[in-house]
Amino acid sequence: MPIQPYLFFDGSCEEALVFYRQALGAEQVMMMRWKDSPDPAACPRDPANADKIMHAQFRVGGTEVMASDGRCEGRPKFEGFALSLTAPDPAEAGRLFNVLAEGGQVQMPLAPTFFSPCFGMVADRFGVSWMVYVAAAEAAS
Repeated sequence: MPIQPYLFFDGSCEEALVFYRQALGAEQVMMMRWKDSPDPAACPRDPANADKIMHAQFRVGGTEVMASDGRCEGRPKFEGFALSLTAPDPAEAGRLFNVLAEGGQVQMPLAPTFFSPCFGMVADRFGVSWMVYVAAAEAAS
């Protein structure tokens, strides 16, 4: 039984999907806009949001993430969690960390730790927190 994160970008979902495709090689699995909903009663009351994303799925590696614009209020809150991204080696960890940090905020610089040869934490430009990590066993291979 998989657990899938569901991210509410509150109006910037499409921008985030484009960013994750470019930054992480994410694959868009599906996307539905509010205007395409089969249930008009489920749509936002503001017609300006008709082109916003009601539901989307994208895949990073083997993990599927779901996303939406939610209420389109422009105040996304990503608190109390982080997405962990395991890189195959320190060079790739550095690349991923740097691309996620563009326009975001470094929370813990990428560095060796007692549990990993390369670990860092960053909030991307949308406020989503990421832990970029190289598993010790993978680095030893």
